[in-house]
Amino acid sequence: MKKIIYSSIFFLILIFIIFIGTLSTIGIETSKFNKLISNKISQTQKIDLKLKKIKFKLDLKELSLFLETFRPIINYKNIFIPVQAARVYTDFASLTKTDLKIKKINLKFEELEINQLKEISRVIKPSNFKSFLTNRIKNGKIISDVDIFLNKEGKLNNYIAKGTISSFEATLLNDLKISNMNFSFFADKDDILIKNIFGNISNISISNGDIKLNMDNGIKVNSNFNSELSLNENSAMLKKVLEKNKTINKIKISNGSFNNIVSLDFDETYKVKDYSYRLVGKIKKSNLILKNSLKSSFLSEEIKELFFSDVTIDSNFSLDSNKVKGFGNYSLDNLNFLKFNLDNFFYNDILNLKLDFDFNNSLDISLINYKKPQNLVANLSLDLEKKSDNIKFKKLNYLESKKFIKISDLNFNNNEFQSFKKIEVKTLNNDFTIRGMDKILITGKKFDARNFIKDFKKKNDQNKFRNISKDIEIDFKNIKVPMSEKLENFKLIGEIKNGKFVKISSKGDFGGDNYLDISMKKDEINNTKYLEVYSDLTRPLLTEYDFFKGLSGGKLLFTSLISGNNSNSKLKIDNFKVVNAPGMIKLLSLADLSGLEDLAKGEGLSFEVLEINMEKNDNFLKLNEIIALGPSMSVIMEGYQDEKGLTSLRGTLVPAKTLNKMISKIPLIGDILIPKEIGEGLFGVSFKIKGPKGKTKTTINPIRTLTPRFIQKIVDRNKKEIK
Repeated sequence: MKKIIYSSIFFLILIFIIFIGTLSTIGIETSKFNKLISNKISQTQKIDLKLKKIKFKLDLKELSLFLETFRPIINYKNIFIPVQAARVYTDFASLTKTDLKIKKINLKFEELEINQLKEISRVIKPSNFKSFLTNRIKNGKIISDVDIFLNKEGKLNNYIAKGTISSFEATLLNDLKISNMNFSFFADKDDILIKNIFGNISNISISNGDIKLNMDNGIKVNSNFNSELSLNENSAMLKKVLEKNKTINKIKISNGSFNNIVSLDFDETYKVKDYSYRLVGKIKKSNLILKNSLKSSFLSEEIKELFFSDVTIDSNFSLDSNKVKGFGNYSLDNLNFLKFNLDNFFYNDILNLKLDFDFNNSLDISLINYKKPQNLVANLSLDLEKKSDNIKFKKLNYLESKKFIKISDLNFNNNEFQSFKKIEVKTLNNDFTIRGMDKILITGKKFDARNFIKDFKKKNDQNKFRNISKDIEIDFKNIKVPMSEKLENFKLIGEIKNGKFVKISSKGDFGGDNYLDISMKKDEINNTKYLEVYSDLTRPLLTEYDFFKGLSGGKLLFTSLISGNNSNSKLKIDNFKVVNAPGMIKLLSLADLSGLEDLAKGEGLSFEVLEINMEKNDNFLKLNEIIALGPSMSVIMEGYQDEKGLTSLRGTLVPAKTLNKMISKIPLIGDILIPKEIGEGLFGVSFKIKGPKGKTKTTINPIRTLTPRFIQKIVDRNKKEIK
């Protein structure tokens, strides 16, 4: 009996296993439910479904029974849907009833071309997705598998779609073109996951990419992918990017490898709520061509383009901050590469920039007479903050061997200088410090001022320091001045108002009982300033002025009454010589006068006095009178120099030897016409000098009768000397 029972149980188990095996593999073919299923799906999903043979099968993974058919004819709103296989998971209790309950539908689609997908999209309501699908996507193939989950009422509850897309081509915003892209995808009602992305976006090669989209509340996009980038100057994408760029004209990039991490957050209207983009990678080579060359008075050459190699980049861009870090090598000639390091934060009108780089180009800082030769490597580092129109150099350091220039807390507003904290300068001929807090204090062991007057002469209509109003003190042990002279123990106490001196009291020692004194006082009532400069040496102060070329010796006194941009000034030099002066030689040679011999011998022409009376109105200089008296000749001139540098002078030159002595010996006439007390002559040359700087032309009328005005000037000047 037990044996029969065991045999029966074993037989039933075997039958069950065979039944389960058959259901899960071959299935049981039936057409009993064809019409029922077709009618039910047509009623609930507006789908015209024609089924062929149906198999009744078991899904062991889900422990669920389903109906399966192959290549059913499905039309949705009269559009054919190419399905390879379909599975319908039902409530089998309802199969015996007229009210069929479908829980899930699984569809495996045939490979679709993009054009077929566009045809299917005609039934989709107008949307951004439909517009993108219709107008932007060009080519591609899709293989997909979709699970559709229905609720008890037969309406869509959720779906799961998965598959692959290959040979994908599309055009994104700004005409970025996607080509030869392949990827797999997984999607449900709330999320879309795209994985294994490989392809090209314009000149960018994409690999190992993934994108996750969450549509639970708006749209959230997260992506991570690798990219390879090569761009040339003819790249359409690059030209589009650079159209509005004011600095860069062209970019070339080769062998750029990056990892990209992107996060986007859209609201329900597809407006960006938040975003972040991190780019980490390396550029093997790149080249930037600037729209406008970088020019500086410190550099001998303009910077037109920059070359980079082996540059490592780590950048972060977000809605409220942008950071770019980079380091590598750069060059201005694509030959000699030097190191640089960049750390940049920017957002709206806020900028924090840290830059450190080596350079080997020549550098000329004329004010302190410092020159760095070509190919000598120096380092420049800066730490800059910008907020709206305010720029602050927290640190600006230049280092070359043991030489340096260090500037801290240098402030500008609207490109106008505001203040600074400290400037330190140490070169071969300079060693001083400038402090600019409560007052400007300049102290140091040495200062190379050989180019100071040359730079001071340069016309500049803009007062760069007009925002400075402070007391100033200067104390230098040694100052190098032109003509190899030295000024020692120079001290100055003064006051600056709106960028200009209003008070000066200073003194310096040239050595050998030769001194320099400068003083300035302000008349508060008349709003005028009185400047006086006295120097026992003339050449250090006048060497950069063409008019005084060849002048040596003498003592100088300069006085000026200054009112705004206007001034009335007088320059007086006593007991000096003119040696090897090209202009003077030309005058004498054309006039064939004996003074040429003295000048040509190198001994120079001696003068007892030179006086210049002048008026300056903005950049127009009027020379009311220039008079020079000497034992060999006397000169009187007048003229002007306009704002463009055009000089116009006219005057009379009278030799005091030969001709004058001969005439003075004529009885009666000589006594009347030639004043014995001054020994001046009746004959001379008149001349005119006119033209722009460096191109003046001189014309001469060799001999003429002196005008009463000239004689009167000589007599008046001599009377002053006698007194």
